[in-house]
Amino acid sequence: MRISTFFYTLRQGFRSIFRNAWFSLASLATIGSCLLLFGIFYSVVANFQSIVKNAESGVAVTVFFDEGLSDEEKQHIGELILDRKEVDRINFVSADEAWDSFKDEYLGEYSEGFTENPLEDSENYEIYMKDISLQSSLVTYLNTVPGIRQVNSSQQTADALTGANQLISYISIGIIGILLAVSIFLISNTVTIGISVRKEEIGIMKYIGATDFFVRAPFVVEGLIIGLVGAAIPLGLIYVIYTKALEMILSRFSEIGSILTFLPVETIFETLIPISLGIGAGIGFLGSFITVRKHLKV
Repeated sequence: MRISTFFYTLRQGFRSIFRNAWFSLASLATIGSCLLLFGIFYSVVANFQSIVKNAESGVAVTVFFDEGLSDEEKQHIGELILDRKEVDRINFVSADEAWDSFKDEYLGEYSEGFTENPLEDSENYEIYMKDISLQSSLVTYLNTVPGIRQVNSSQQTADALTGANQLISYISIGIIGILLAVSIFLISNTVTIGISVRKEEIGIMKYIGATDFFVRAPFVVEGLIIGLVGAAIPLGLIYVIYTKALEMILSRFSEIGSILTFLPVETIFETLIPISLGIGAGIGFLGSFITVRKHLKV
């Protein structure tokens, strides 16, 4: 493409937007609304997944050893566990540490009556996983390891957290699909109207030898511009809304903030900016390209 052709395409794309101002504004508003909803939804989902991930990181599988097992054998068991792909990290808890934790949590001052450690044989490994949905396979393996007498796990908790992750994933896919379909439909209508308005002009251009690419390019530029602007506006709104909402939650509902950890706005926007701009540009490009290819027959 020559430079003159490139700038001509840009000019025609911008002119087409202003020539069909009301329809362009309608598409811009629709894309912006869709991406605003998407951004808000993404912010909620990202925080939910972060909360679930934090909850998963606190769920451990605990293994207890056979009596009389040497330190070397316990270390070997730990190495076998760490070799498993499901395992993120393990934590060895000695009998003294187990007793200190138990008496502080459940006995308090009444623990002073114990002169010996009643949990002498309670040394264990706390096993934290990369993906809690793999807990059942890990537990099955641990039950076959020599030297392990007992495996404690909470399959119900693992299933609940896994189900929550799957549910939010399905909902996300469904909502994103609907928003994309609506936005592409509206962009397509805008470009179709633009073609109708300029049908005579396009016919003349083709009669004097203009290529299909030369005729179609301004419409694609028009769609890209509408898509990018339609993505940029809601990004600014989401930044303000998320920041204000986070400040309000942390100031007025400090109890929630002490229990749940919310993602900072910078973390949200590291992913949201490229995704939103990509979706906006993609919607604009596809809506324009498909419509022009289908209807541009002069």
